[in-house]
Amino acid sequence: MNNISKPRFISSVLLILSITIIVSLNSAVSKEFFLDLQSFLSKYLGWMIILLANGFLIFSIFLVFTKYKDIRLGGSNAKPTYSYINWIAMLFSAGLGIGLLFYGVAEPVMHLSSYPGMVEGDTSFNAGKAIGLANLHWGLHGWAIYSSLGLCFAFATYNKNLPFRVSSLLGSRVANNKPLAITIDIIAIITTVFGVTTSLGLGTEQISAGISHIFLIEETFFNKIIIITVITLIGLVSVSLGLDSGIKKLSQINMILAICLLSFVFFFGPTVFILNALIQNFGAYVNTLIESATWTEVYDGSSWQNGWTLFYYSWWFAWAPFVSLFIARISYGRSIKEFITGVLFVPSIIVFLWMGIFGNAAIYQVINETSQIAQVVNNNFDVALFSLFEVYPLTKFISIVSLILIVTFFVTSSDSGALVASMLSSKNQTNINDDSPILSRATWAILLGILAGVLLYAGGLQALQTSVVITGVPFAIIVVFACRKFYKSLDKELNK
Repeated sequence: MNNISKPRFISSVLLILSITIIVSLNSAVSKEFFLDLQSFLSKYLGWMIILLANGFLIFSIFLVFTKYKDIRLGGSNAKPTYSYINWIAMLFSAGLGIGLLFYGVAEPVMHLSSYPGMVEGDTSFNAGKAIGLANLHWGLHGWAIYSSLGLCFAFATYNKNLPFRVSSLLGSRVANNKPLAITIDIIAIITTVFGVTTSLGLGTEQISAGISHIFLIEETFFNKIIIITVITLIGLVSVSLGLDSGIKKLSQINMILAICLLSFVFFFGPTVFILNALIQNFGAYVNTLIESATWTEVYDGSSWQNGWTLFYYSWWFAWAPFVSLFIARISYGRSIKEFITGVLFVPSIIVFLWMGIFGNAAIYQVINETSQIAQVVNNNFDVALFSLFEVYPLTKFISIVSLILIVTFFVTSSDSGALVASMLSSKNQTNINDDSPILSRATWAILLGILAGVLLYAGGLQALQTSVVITGVPFAIIVVFACRKFYKSLDKELNK
């Protein structure tokens, strides 16, 4: 308890509980209010969201070619704490894994029927565009946001000996203004907790739908509570064991199961079709990257981008404090070049392969009408992944493996979220070997499960998800100032 920052910890818990109660008691009104606010931001600040996302990508790539690329996080003699494989497994599990399971099949199929720029009768263009949009939403731009802020966190902590906090990134003037610093950190904690909570709740819906689809068990609220309880208990054990014994082991399991699942779809699906599609998708993605990344929908008069590209970019912004801080925590000893390669390019390649294999396997079924997956996605995309497997051998077995992987990915998100919330609410955590107070970690892990259950019962998950997305825009602006402060510090570090 001595290392817990009481103003940050107590204020965050009280505010989180208050907001949860308000949203739960007024879920319909809250959802409408936040959706209207999101639409307002997209309409008037969409151009800025697009510029910021592209700016972070340019900044990250630029750093790889500067004289600062060999600066090590932790000093010139710092050695990486984790091997490349464990490092990639942990950052991928915390930052993205579950999203690909949730949307890897559903999103490309949804784009086929919803994107306003599709050409009627041109299957090649439409299918390629659907995969390209999925890669845009989950690839380089999102990871560039994590890469930019993650570098700021890691450098501030390991090279400047500052605490793992958002307020540490904005200079001594902010850090020394205690009320302002505490306020900024409380907002980061609330955003982290609600971001993980909504994902946990929505993930519970997918797990419940999957169990119902596989075992023909009726979906009930009681079953969903059991799912949340199991995930919370496993997450509690994992986060209590600490980073090395808990989260790292789960991340290793995640990557093994994910590789097995990816290989199964590739080899037992339309393998030649997928190989040809991957090559064509890569060419189309590279060829249209600048155009797609700067498209603002200004001449189309539709609102598609508000619900997709702008939503995704804002969601990445909102998750940046949580995921970037976790990535920074596990990146001690990496050079700036290594960090950007591992955080920006490696996950983007994994995304490209995942979307290319799962997305094209689903599109193959749509084009050749070998299943009803298009109708399934439109009616209930929670079961899209399981519906894909219905034309494969070992359908039930591979569906169960997928279900296990979904659970382990969600547990990883839950325990890494609890760890980050605990770090943000600690007094002065700068020690690479310190996982923050176990009481704090356990409290946040339990609170995440309780909040997910309450919001699931009250129907407030969608409202809270939208509210978290809205916080992404101001956080993106904070990241800009943090990157500026970080870059200005590099010359001094280089001349040590």
